[in-house]
Amino acid sequence: MLTTIIYRSHLANEVPVSVLPGMVEKASLLNARHQVTGILLFNGTHFFQILEGPEEGVLDIYGRICADRRHHNVVELMRDYSPSRRFGNHGMELFDLRHHDSGSVLQAVLDRGTSKYRLTYDDRGLQFLRTFVEAREKENYFEVLPADYWDFVPDDNGSPAAAAGVTFRPVVDPLGRKVTALEALPDDAPAGVSGEALYEHNLDAVIGALHRAGRSCPDDIMLYLSILPMTLVYVPDAVSRLVSAIDSAGMVPQQIILGVSETEVISQLEAFSQAVRQLKQAGISLSIDNFGDGSAGLSLLAHVQPDRVRIGAGIVRNIHRSGPRQAVVHAVLRCCSALEINVIAAGIEQPEEWMWLEAAGVTDFQGALFTAEGAAVAWPETREAV
Repeated sequence: MLTTIIYRSHLANEVPVSVLPGMVEKASLLNARHQVTGILLFNGTHFFQILEGPEEGVLDIYGRICADRRHHNVVELMRDYSPSRRFGNHGMELFDLRHHDSGSVLQAVLDRGTSKYRLTYDDRGLQFLRTFVEAREKENYFEVLPADYWDFVPDDNGSPAAAAGVTFRPVVDPLGRKVTALEALPDDAPAGVSGEALYEHNLDAVIGALHRAGRSCPDDIMLYLSILPMTLVYVPDAVSRLVSAIDSAGMVPQQIILGVSETEVISQLEAFSQAVRQLKQAGISLSIDNFGDGSAGLSLLAHVQPDRVRIGAGIVRNIHRSGPRQAVVHAVLRCCSALEINVIAAGIEQPEEWMWLEAAGVTDFQGALFTAEGAAVAWPETREAV
């Protein structure tokens, strides 16, 4: 199957430009052995490459490229399939943009095309190429520091106090060095529980977690609890029972964030919307969790506008290497900014994931990078400072 991968990257500072011709010559021979062809653009700082060939060969070559320490910030822009090659003459041809006039460089690249159909600007690959040549991607291209630039130092004084029978998962602002919310995890339903019994059990579990967590949650910290969305629909007095439980726990509704997962089916959207209105009237905030992992996506925001959106690991994992994931998060952030919705990024495991999202405008995070299971909150420190 003819596969295309397009990526961009940044030449390592310690690598002289003079080594590029020799590097390209060796790479071209390796690519040819894998029946991989393409073109490599260079603008003095960044690379842009189109790789085309059999899927196995392209993936092998791209794996080697990602592991090559002569460049960094490798971001995969496109992975697709096509009936023919766009650039089939060379294993790798270097095209140095600095040696061409900006007004004619696109045509010069097109002239190297080998497709039996003339390459046009309707081609996705060429659209990416054109964006790179015209340097229009800069506003969305974030240079992420190497992972070993940071140490994550545990802070026992900044960690939430343990509560009997409840697990806390903090939401943190890493650069602000503060915990902005605590998530209390309710007990899961026993196997085999379904239907209305499932929703009753879910509400009881949330109320139980609320009672236990309320005794330990500081007055100036929001308490985050996840609930099945249809619990608010199928249990008629769910909102009033939650309000009573909040009062019994010595808290106020304005301290509570209820999170509902987008991956859970909301079968009665109007009834759910009515329940959300009751929550808001009581002073309880709403979060849509695992945002982007379900099928509703941005359309859900047209019906229910939450106070928070939590992007899950399905989107943030390796976001520093994935152009499509970056584009999705940019769209979510623009939408949430227009609606004044706060965004939390959850499931953060790698420093590069955090750095990219921080650069994109996210300030609140969850994940093992900051709070490993049962460990104190760890704040980022530059290695020089440590």
